[in-house]
Amino acid sequence: MRIIPFFISAILTTGLIIALNSQLSIGNSKTPRLGYFLSPQYGFWQNAEPANVSFNDDIKMPGISQQVDVYFDDRLVPHIYAENDADAYFIQGYIHAKFRLWQMEFQTNVVSGRLSEILGEERINTDKYFRRLGLVYAAENSVKAMEANPETKAAADAYTAGVNTYINSLEPQQIPFEYKLLDYKPEAWTNLKSALFLKLMSWDLSGAPEDLTYTNTKAYFGYEDFLQLFPLKQDSLDPIIPKGTVFEKPEITVTKPTTLDSLYLGKNNIISNQPPLKPNKNNGSNNWAVAGSKTKSGKPILCNDPHLGLNLPSLWFEMQITTPEYSTYGTTFPGAPTIIIGFNDSCAWGVTNAGRDVKDYYAMQFKDSTMQEYWFDGKWQPANIRTEIIKVKGKPSIEEKIAMTIFGPVMYDKSYLSDSAKPENIAVRWKAHDGSNELRTFYKLNRMKGYVDYVDAISTFECPGQNFVFAAHNGDIAIRQQGAFIAKWEQQGDFVMPGTDSSYMWQSVIPAKENPQMLNPERGFVSSANQQAVDATYPYYLGKPNLFPPYRGLIINRKLAAMNNITPQDMQMLQTDNYNVFAEICKPSLLKYINKSALNETEKKYLQTFINWNLRNDIHEQGATIFKIWWDSLETAVWADEYAKASVKLSFPEPSTLIEKIINDSSTYKFIDNINTPNKETLEDVITLALKNATKELEMLEQKEMLEWAKYKDTKVQHLTKLPALSTLHIPIGGGKHIINATTSVHGPSWRMIVHLTDKIEAYGVYPGGQSGNPGSKYYNNFINQWAEGKYYDLIFIKKQEARKDSRMKWHTVFING
Repeated sequence: MRIIPFFISAILTTGLIIALNSQLSIGNSKTPRLGYFLSPQYGFWQNAEPANVSFNDDIKMPGISQQVDVYFDDRLVPHIYAENDADAYFIQGYIHAKFRLWQMEFQTNVVSGRLSEILGEERINTDKYFRRLGLVYAAENSVKAMEANPETKAAADAYTAGVNTYINSLEPQQIPFEYKLLDYKPEAWTNLKSALFLKLMSWDLSGAPEDLTYTNTKAYFGYEDFLQLFPLKQDSLDPIIPKGTVFEKPEITVTKPTTLDSLYLGKNNIISNQPPLKPNKNNGSNNWAVAGSKTKSGKPILCNDPHLGLNLPSLWFEMQITTPEYSTYGTTFPGAPTIIIGFNDSCAWGVTNAGRDVKDYYAMQFKDSTMQEYWFDGKWQPANIRTEIIKVKGKPSIEEKIAMTIFGPVMYDKSYLSDSAKPENIAVRWKAHDGSNELRTFYKLNRMKGYVDYVDAISTFECPGQNFVFAAHNGDIAIRQQGAFIAKWEQQGDFVMPGTDSSYMWQSVIPAKENPQMLNPERGFVSSANQQAVDATYPYYLGKPNLFPPYRGLIINRKLAAMNNITPQDMQMLQTDNYNVFAEICKPSLLKYINKSALNETEKKYLQTFINWNLRNDIHEQGATIFKIWWDSLETAVWADEYAKASVKLSFPEPSTLIEKIINDSSTYKFIDNINTPNKETLEDVITLALKNATKELEMLEQKEMLEWAKYKDTKVQHLTKLPALSTLHIPIGGGKHIINATTSVHGPSWRMIVHLTDKIEAYGVYPGGQSGNPGSKYYNNFINQWAEGKYYDLIFIKKQEARKDSRMKWHTVFING
């Protein structure tokens, strides 16, 4: 009978319809609604971009006042030619949205604590973290500052209007792939979202909250041992401002609290609260500028390579913006107007992270569980309660009640990441919470004509603190560390401070003229690589020394000092240099103390490879892998016994601490001895044991043919969803931590730029990604091989009349009002 097959078919069809329009759970993740995702008319198929795609177009749109011409070169870099600022920023917003919309919105959803709306209850803890840290509160304050300035308000408004014009033009089939994959839709852009993105960068560059783990470490070891683990100076430091520089008498005198000794020497409470995620500790950068006295052309060269997470779509988007007032080329942040790092026809600039500590934590005492009053300076003070609603996909919303104090939000309390037996109430004071207008700085840098303009542009930049390097057509080079840095007593903010006493509050911001800075030095170059900016003679405390890695700065300064007749090609080689100066410092001590007679044949084999190693972390070097694993094993041998009994998270010493102790006073350094054995271990014992333990891992790697450095390091550029199919994996590239080419597994040079300030600007750049955010486009990750090979693209910086005739300009889009 035919009715049975028909009935079965009907049941299967009904089931298929239900399945295709439902989300299926796979582990902790959910699939998209498969019917929508697979739809030939609207689904992911529509995101496949033809190989011969054309971006020639004439587009009529409201929102611009005059015609705007956009020429796309053969790398899909847009060159915008507008008759006024408003139209330029409108089109910048439109183009950002066209090629990077999902990335723009997803990143602001992260920082605003809205991932649970998209991904479900698994992300609630992350959302609580960002809400309680006060990122939305911070962005709200910065929008007020941004919109109080007529120039930056006009830029932000135009940019937002451009983004929304593109969003409103989208047909269902044009919605970016990831929205379909995660089953949600884009929403309107706002100036607040641009501010949120800039606050995401403030968070990413603010460093890990070591105050909490420092407090635990001091309580666990005692203050004297703490200083042995975290000394207040680094012997290997070669600061941004050369040693011996004489600083003026400070305008500000910082008053220490009378109870300070009890904070340092007393047994403070162990802090159980810890964040669920932290910025990458290696976030940093290199930048330098060399004067014409050191270059072959007699003109300055400026270089910059910011080190950030390696992601797809890339953090950066290349662009040229030209109006009658200015013409600027560089990298932009999809999500914000202006060029962030780049050059114009007069000047170039770049940035590295200053690493200064502008985020402190305070232990609060509340009157009762309602948290409506807290004890401060001898009386109860009212707390405001900020309510944050966290929407959760497929679940009821969550209401977070956050007490707001004189310091800022109470980030940790009984309801969030607290030991229920002994809850702590910890408020966070962070400079990023204050209203500030970082957009003004980039707006002004885009238009600067010389050094005076550069100083004016960066003078109001507050957070995150940056080292702004500068070079100009007229020969000037400069560097200035700029931010709203707090005048602190020594070690203020290293530990959680009492929130009951105003004497522990911040007292003043250091005047900008007292920030570390240098103009046209006799040595012929300026540079920074996240090391401490100054030596101990500087009159203000910069922050925890472990925030400042010393080795890249050391080798950059050494190499620049030795170079003359420099060309841009020399700078390309320097930016991609894989020499390991940290290994150079460590190698003599490792070989001095290794007991070769105690080694077996396999261990001797690896030792000999290390001895023969050229100290370069190049792709095929095995010595680099042996050194890394041996050093890690040595740190474990030295520290693990003392740390093993800790019941809470502690801070771990920096590599510079151990090697400097080994070089200087190893015989008296108490941590060399293993407290779990009856014998008193020597440095010879622990270094030999470390190689023996390392050999076990090295043998396994060799069996898997993974001993070569690039295979061991296994660099990858991951999609923001971390889906392997959308990522670029197993990239053969050298470099690593402590190296100028600071490429690690998931972190490294996110943009390399070299600008030669000749009469006609000569510039080169590359980043590990592609201009398109669409995984279905050939422009999605097409720069990665060039980046990995240490090669650069010519950056095409041309006038409109030249663009019309330049063969490298592949497409022309005309925008007209209509």
